[in-house]
Amino acid sequence: MEPHHDFAHEVEADTAWSESYYFNAYDPATESGLFTRIGIRPNEGTMDVGLSIWLPGGDLAEYRHQVECREMPDAPFEVGGARYELLEAMQRWRVVAAVTASARTCNRSSSERWPVEIRLDVTFEGLSDAVGSDGRSGQGSKESGAAATTTGKGHFEQAGRWTGTLTVDGIVYEWSSARGNRDRSWGPRRWGEPPMWRWFSINIADDLHFGGIKLGTDAGDLHRGWVSVNGRVASVRHWDLSTELADDQLTHEVMHLKVMDKAERTYDLTGRVLRVADIGRPGGTVINEGLAEWTYRHDDGTTDVGYGIGEYLHQLDALGRPRVPVT
Repeated sequence: MEPHHDFAHEVEADTAWSESYYFNAYDPATESGLFTRIGIRPNEGTMDVGLSIWLPGGDLAEYRHQVECREMPDAPFEVGGARYELLEAMQRWRVVAAVTASARTCNRSSSERWPVEIRLDVTFEGLSDAVGSDGRSGQGSKESGAAATTTGKGHFEQAGRWTGTLTVDGIVYEWSSARGNRDRSWGPRRWGEPPMWRWFSINIADDLHFGGIKLGTDAGDLHRGWVSVNGRVASVRHWDLSTELADDQLTHEVMHLKVMDKAERTYDLTGRVLRVADIGRPGGTVINEGLAEWTYRHDDGTTDVGYGIGEYLHQLDALGRPRVPVT
């Protein structure tokens, strides 16, 4: 992807047209991190931010805000107390926030919430190339064509390191080993239409990263993604996934992945979920954002450990069960 893709794209006529900016991060030294997204929907007249903070100790803090927006702007984006600044296209972004967030335990049955003061000033610096598709017609498979009207036509992802500070109720946590990915999507976005997805954002080391999705469509499952090894990027051919679930048969606890790229290399990974942020949406859509510790097994049997996300989207039936069984 080229630098101009880090700027605004032309707005199309579809009422669900959206351009989004997403970042995630985790610093194992402080057991803290974030996932955050700004979504701009000019045909609906809105720009909104969701900022979720993985708090030290295991809890989650959440902040939401929405403003009116009827034209597609370029960065910096400021929504309520959150600000995204583009420092260098395809390389560096800064995320700043000064907000009162609502904290909760990462437990679906808990309703207790309490206020927490969040101050954030962190910078993302790319460790891999930004890779993806610009969404032009005629590109890709029938599955990617079917997905274009529900999850965005254009999309790219990039792995990176984070530096800076997170302050929680006056206590400062400096990120010294934080890593994470970002993604950009543009095109129609309809949350309630994909039958399911399993999205992965994995950083094992500064020279080994994975990202991508297994996405249900009317034309079959779309397997899309990338592997970056020592600066060389290959596309994912297939995500071979098996999942160990919690007793609710909805929340993932362990993910077993064999990732095959288009150079016919296979990568063996296991993700053990540390915490899950359940993100409900109207109409029976559930998104479970799972912060995970990932173990990568080399061919010689040795292992490396990193961190990242395993995000599962479910459409639920009237009994609260996934319409697509979790495998």
